Amino acid sequence: MKQDTQQKILTAASALFLDGGINALSVRAIAHGAGMSTIGIYSHFKGKQGIIDALYQEGFELLTKEIRAARGNTPAEKVIDACERMLTFSEKHTAHYRLIFSAKPKEFSPSAEAIEKADQAFSALAELSDALIKKAHSPAQKQEIALQIWALTQGYASFNQHEMCERIVWRNWKESALQAIRLHVYALAATR
Repeated sequence: MKQDTQQKILTAASALFLDGGINALSVRAIAHGAGMSTIGIYSHFKGKQGIIDALYQEGFELLTKEIRAARGNTPAEKVIDACERMLTFSEKHTAHYRLIFSAKPKEFSPSAEAIEKADQAFSALAELSDALIKKAHSPAQKQEIALQIWALTQGYASFNQHEMCERIVWRNWKESALQAIRLHVYALAATR
C-alpha cells in the first residue's frame, strides 16, 4: 500500500515536471495531482526535494534496467541495442529523462543514493562497451570509450527533445541516431 501511494505521488510529480519543469513541482500541486493532502506527501517524502530525488533515482533505475536488458550476438550488437534502449527510454520516460540529463538545476542537489544510481547506469554501459576492446586498456581509456558512446546517444536524445528539432526535417531521428552510433561502435570495435 505504501509503495502504491509513493508511486502515485511520483506519477503525479512526473506529469507536473513534464508539463512545467522543476518549477511546476510544488508539494501542493503534487498533492492535488495525486489526490491527497500535502500532509500525505510529507509522510512519504521529505517535501519537494525528496520527491525530486526519488524521481531522479527512479529514472536512473529504469535506465540501468534498460541497459542491462541489452541483447545481441556480439559485443557491438549488445552496445548498439543498449543505445537503442536508451533512446527509447528518452521517449517513453520523458520527464525522468529531462530530470536526470538536464543541466544541474539550482533547486536540486542529488543525494548520495541518487548519485550512486547514476553511477550504476553508466557502469552498466561501461561493462558492455568494455567487451568491444580487444586489447588491454587502462581504466581511464575504458571509461573514455563508454563516455563517447554515452555522450553520442544522449546527444541525439537531448537534441530530439530540444525545440530546435521541430525546425529540422529528418525522417526518423532515432534511426539517424542509431546510424551514427553503429558507425562509432563498429569503428571502436575494429580499431581497439
